Amino acid sequence: MELHLDPKIQILFYLVTVVCFVFGLKMLTSPRTARRGNLLSGIGMLVAICTALFSFGVVDYTTILIVFVVGSAIGAVLAYAIDLRAIPQMVAILNGFGGAVSALVGVAELNSVMEKGISTLSADMQRTPSLFFGAVGVDTFIGTLTFWGSMIAFAKLQGLISEKAFSLPFKNVINSLLLLGTVVLTALLTLNASDPGNPINLTYLIGILVLATLLGLTLTMAVGGADMPIIIALFISYAGLSAGALGFTNLNYGLIMVGALVGASGLILTATMAKAINRNFWGIILGNITPPTMVVAGADDIYAGRIKSTSAEEFAMILEAANTVCIVPGYGLAVAQAQGTCRDLYNELTADGKQVTFAIHPVAGRMPGHMNVLLAEVDIPYDKLLELDDSNAFLGDCDVAIILGANDVVNPLARTAKDTPIYGMPILDVDKARTVLVIKRSLSPGFSGIPNPLFINDNTLMLFKDAKPALAEMVKAYRER
Repeated sequence: MELHLDPKIQILFYLVTVVCFVFGLKMLTSPRTARRGNLLSGIGMLVAICTALFSFGVVDYTTILIVFVVGSAIGAVLAYAIDLRAIPQMVAILNGFGGAVSALVGVAELNSVMEKGISTLSADMQRTPSLFFGAVGVDTFIGTLTFWGSMIAFAKLQGLISEKAFSLPFKNVINSLLLLGTVVLTALLTLNASDPGNPINLTYLIGILVLATLLGLTLTMAVGGADMPIIIALFISYAGLSAGALGFTNLNYGLIMVGALVGASGLILTATMAKAINRNFWGIILGNITPPTMVVAGADDIYAGRIKSTSAEEFAMILEAANTVCIVPGYGLAVAQAQGTCRDLYNELTADGKQVTFAIHPVAGRMPGHMNVLLAEVDIPYDKLLELDDSNAFLGDCDVAIILGANDVVNPLARTAKDTPIYGMPILDVDKARTVLVIKRSLSPGFSGIPNPLFINDNTLMLFKDAKPALAEMVKAYRER
């Protein structure tokens, strides 16, 4: 079958794709419009795929249709079957596959040129073959780096390997040399292959693949499991940049525009997370996101004899007397899969006319939006999910704040302790509520590894249990009060 779109029409359709993505990303910023944003982005992707297929003239549409159906079926099954606690792992895999596809297509483009010659390139690209070979080198490097880095991130989050940070001696020097080596090999590939009299030397491309693999491993192995959400956000950007570089190999304007959009969005997300978790943005880019050495009192010195434990029944009595309640979900909620029982408590409280909201910190859970997804799954109203600033405005006049497995995002040391890795990190001001009820399995620290003096405040009570059974007991006690 032959159908060839005019280049100007192709650009128009690709522009439609970019517009869909821009508005789709905008809609994803709110739980209320997130589903429509996903749908709009999907429509944009479909437009891009069809435009690409109808731009090559003769295409084997039967094979493409089979692959399309198989891939869609796998994606649909995974989307419905995935445990919501594993969403970060899923994102890591998708990033990795995106990078791998970009790298493989770049290698395939180079292989086609080796077999058929420069004449297979577009007229514009034939005039500047150095652009093609340089783009192949950059695409292969970023795509390979993204794939291996994302696979390590997945393995750490899934518990297949240790979540602990593993840094090589002289890590920064090694990473810098690997990056420099890649730049040199890309330049050699470009200069060598751009001369029509020279055969294309695949040794340079193989070297890029090896160095990118090593850099992906060294960068990601040096990141602890708790910081993996940041590196995943960075790899979202890298996957976009890889696609953008691939677009330059055949002057596919859709790939160039969408790659730039995703690359910029990923960097903005990375910068936002870096601020929310008090990490240096440029340090993240260079793989240095391990928390600094801290000087802080030990847990025994802070907690000794000062923890006030409570029971579900006492919790219920306190809630009965409250008018305003703020629930602060953390990763403990996801681990316990307690969103359903959390909704039951919300329903009981609101049925009695109490004002209940949910305070969502940008990095609560394992990635941005993790808590929003969990709560939306059980039909918590979107307008009850407050972002950081709105949450803090509400907490100042709140009768009761209920902490569900959150730790560092509610640690008041972020305001005062300059010698800790969380100093300057925006936190939820739960300590300003009249009463703080904390549900936590133990006094173990969060990602920062430091104690939380919130737990010994005069207005704080602790219930040491998994979130799901603890909330179930609270609901029962509240009903029987």
